[in-house]
Amino acid sequence: MSLEVTGKLLVKYDPIQVSDKFKKREFVIELAEEINGNIYTNFAKLQLVQNKCEIIDRFNTGDQIKVTFNIKGNSYVDKKDGQTKYITNLDAWRVEAAGAAAPQGGGAPAPAYNAPQQQRPAANGGYNNAAPTNYNPSPETIDDLPF
Repeated sequence: MSLEVTGKLLVKYDPIQVSDKFKKREFVIELAEEINGNIYTNFAKLQLVQNKCEIIDRFNTGDQIKVTFNIKGNSYVDKKDGQTKYITNLDAWRVEAAGAAAPQGGGAPAPAYNAPQQQRPAANGGYNNAAPTNYNPSPETIDDLPF
């Protein structure tokens, strides 16, 4: 499953050679979201691995970028206390300028979070072409789960 996020590039770290066979490079993006007139800022640290480490080189801090990534996770048993611990990584595999055109054959872009719905399926299987409505949920009704 691939996910996408758009934000401002804040930090690019140097590549790290973890082992003979594994190299990674981390970077941080700033994510801003408006909910009910309030701006909420979050920071996400993502990583590039192996031959993808160089794809961030063409961007400068402050650039708006769109990152396509996968969520990867692993578990291990801590030798000190014997408890199972978990690691989650956001593995980026594509980075492009935020205003870049969608790839050919990529289908329709995902709708924006608070974008008005232009057409919605009607109960009879057709489309409701009524005037668009703005959806601006209250904090109590926001379901931010990705599934």
